[in-house]
Amino acid sequence: RQRAYYAHPGNRFWRTLHETGLTPRLLAPSEFRLLPQWGIGLTDVNKRESGRDAALSKAALDPDAVRHKIAKHAPRFLATTSKTAGALVLGRPCDYGPQAETIGPTRIFVLPSTSGAAIRYWDIRPWRALAEAARR
Repeated sequence: RQRAYYAHPGNRFWRTLHETGLTPRLLAPSEFRLLPQWGIGLTDVNKRESGRDAALSKAALDPDAVRHKIAKHAPRFLATTSKTAGALVLGRPCDYGPQAETIGPTRIFVLPSTSGAAIRYWDIRPWRALAEAARR
């Protein structure tokens, strides 16, 4: 509804980016277009729907498009913000943290969701590991 990523007030995404040092200040969701200046880009496995993973239709999922974008642009890292998205992109079940696979030179991290609905899975440590790898 707000036409911005991670805009729900209970979502920890923007606070986590700042707390881990991935951004130098706390951004509002409406400022998502500023992320490239800190080397961060956003994309989706599902470009047509938003919401909880379980509520999204399988027909709208397009992990191949994500893999294609990553192969084309070759960022240093791809980070998914859920195990579901990580498994879709990797083509297999996965745990949180850095993955053994890469897409070309791009290292892959699977991170816990920052959604308030996923609080029982929340752990900032994989996010901190990503931030540390990005600083190196």
